[in-house]
Amino acid sequence: MKYSKHIFICTNQRANSDSKSCGEAHGLELVKAFKKLIVDAGIQVDVRAQKSGCLDVCSHGPALVVYPDGVFYGQVGLADVEELFHEHILNNRPVDRLRIKFEKK
Repeated sequence: MKYSKHIFICTNQRANSDSKSCGEAHGLELVKAFKKLIVDAGIQVDVRAQKSGCLDVCSHGPALVVYPDGVFYGQVGLADVEELFHEHILNNRPVDRLRIKFEKK
């Protein structure tokens, strides 16, 4: 596996939508904030943060997903980035209060 953690942050911008899209709700700022923490920690070889298209969890946006864990986060604000980084990325402890819980079918 190339990265121990790979963070995909939705930066999708939806035209003609009733709700705000992730990209409009600071998706790019989230990408920049994660990238800065990764560089500052000197772990850019092991961890990558990047923008993504739609993650299909629009009602939870701004959203991101961390792989290989497959943990989706929603309603992520800039104030949440440090907690997500330190808890999940560095210490493998997903942050429950932001985690999207999908119903099993």
